Amino acid sequence: MNKKKFYPKYFTFPALIIFLIFYCLPMLMSFVMSFTDWNIKRMYQPKFNGLKNFVRLFEDDYFLLAMKNTIWFAVATTIGIVILGLLLALLLNAAVKAKSFFRTVFYLPAVLSLIVIGIMFQAVFKLDGGIFNQLLTMLGLSELVHDWLGDGTTAMWCIIFVQIWKWSGFAMAIYLAGLQGISSDYYEAAKIDGANVWQQFRNITLPLLAPAFTVVITMNTIGGFKVFEQVYVMTNGGPGNATQVLNTYIYKEFSKGTLGRS
Repeated sequence: MNKKKFYPKYFTFPALIIFLIFYCLPMLMSFVMSFTDWNIKRMYQPKFNGLKNFVRLFEDDYFLLAMKNTIWFAVATTIGIVILGLLLALLLNAAVKAKSFFRTVFYLPAVLSLIVIGIMFQAVFKLDGGIFNQLLTMLGLSELVHDWLGDGTTAMWCIIFVQIWKWSGFAMAIYLAGLQGISSDYYEAAKIDGANVWQQFRNITLPLLAPAFTVVITMNTIGGFKVFEQVYVMTNGGPGNATQVLNTYIYKEFSKGTLGRS
């Protein structure tokens, strides 16, 4: 009997070994290297330097700018995805024709590669021949034509827009599952009590969607702090470090060979 109880545990060993080797071990090695002065391009052995890397890091204006940009990116994109995803879910939850078609269209960006999306929107926002600038010209708004990715005041907003565009459909799917799980009896009872649409939304829909909100906010906050591909492809942290985020900063430090700092 004991053997039967213990036997299933063996099936977890391969996954556990892979997790330890490819996740825990690199994290441990990175933690140890952060206390060393090691530049792989100079081919010398790492030397322990205590907390000097951390002190230098917080004295580096570029790192502080990258941290500020990352926090701003995570907050702005999470708010945008939460709101737009909810609006799309409410729209599709209503009696809309071709609901399955629109659900697929809205969700499609979530399955596209971030590299592909970055290249695509780089073409959309570029100054010469960019689709967005051409559209403005066609609408008679040529005075608004702008180098959207070459201007520090607009480049980050373009990347934020791309992130919201990509993940709003995924948030919509989560909200839609939550909405379809709400019994219509609640709304019928509220109508009998004289509640209007806004009161039904505020007192029934929002509270019952709390688990969905938790999932969407958590996932997109984490995703915001992990942003790299679209920034690297669209602006590479420029212009003038205006879109520099933590992961592009780490990548550039690693490219210099400074393993301790990266």
